[in-house]
Amino acid sequence: MKSYNIAVVGATGMVGRTMLKVLEERNFPINNLYVFSSSKSAGTQVQFRDKNYTVEELCESSFDRDIDIALFSAGGSVSAKYAPIATSKGVVVIDNSSTFRMDENVPLVVPEVNESEIFKHNGIIANPNCSTIQAVVALKPLHDKYNIKRIVYSTYQAVSGSGVKGVTDLENGLANRPHTFYPHPIANNCLPHIDVFTENGYTKEELKMINETKKILNDYSLKITATTVRVPVSNCHSESVNVEFYKDFELEELKNILKTSPSIVLLDEPEKNIYPLATIANGRDEVFVGRIRRDESVDSGVNMWIVADNIRKGAATNAVQIAESLIKKSKIYN
Repeated sequence: MKSYNIAVVGATGMVGRTMLKVLEERNFPINNLYVFSSSKSAGTQVQFRDKNYTVEELCESSFDRDIDIALFSAGGSVSAKYAPIATSKGVVVIDNSSTFRMDENVPLVVPEVNESEIFKHNGIIANPNCSTIQAVVALKPLHDKYNIKRIVYSTYQAVSGSGVKGVTDLENGLANRPHTFYPHPIANNCLPHIDVFTENGYTKEELKMINETKKILNDYSLKITATTVRVPVSNCHSESVNVEFYKDFELEELKNILKTSPSIVLLDEPEKNIYPLATIANGRDEVFVGRIRRDESVDSGVNMWIVADNIRKGAATNAVQIAESLIKKSKIYN
């Protein structure tokens, strides 16, 4: 099997370290590995396959070597500056920031949903928002069968979605220390505030879910609204998703579609207290779906509870899956 030269940008961050872990777990065929970070973390070491790698400071000459694929998870400003530099050197960038997601020339990909879009890239492939990824994995097979009319998202998002600072704020709050990151204490609290508020009252996180869902499902006629909430949970996002279809459905058929779709685990036995939980999804790559019930307030609607590990499937694993698709088709460049 051919092996590839891979770079991880933001290798010391929460998602970057998980990318390395997932690459190792999935036995990605790597020849040379390069790990980059800001000057603050440069010189530290990360471990990959029982070998220690020294983290290099990212600079404009970092890609002046033979690199096939670069996984970026270092923030939007870093992606905006360095992704074009990388692609100019023949590197394919899989970017975890929001910088390129809504660019019409950049594929926005969840491999279980729209893998074919990967191969239309011009050097950059965007990894969607974590909360969007887990939702569309469940929505895609239902949209194919019943034709979605409207989606109402209500999310319950873990502090790991904010990175180390979010996790630290929760830990500090639980220890009765003051918060330093969120605008209010997150311990024993729910904050209906993820990312910044925009002029129409929605946060950027809510708009990401709305706009990214339309792009990934390739259906801009969808009616979507969202409320995103930060909750005092360490890891794994939970979502209440209400869907209205144009076509009628049988509930058991709908459940069976989900059960037999890629990367979905159906946990839907409420009479036995079996339903998706953050503690079940933690450390896993699947999307867990349950609490499936007909919405009796509309002609053809359903409620679902969707849970996934936002650092793995919601970020690192999805990026690695995109890379796997690239090499599987031997389609580094189109």
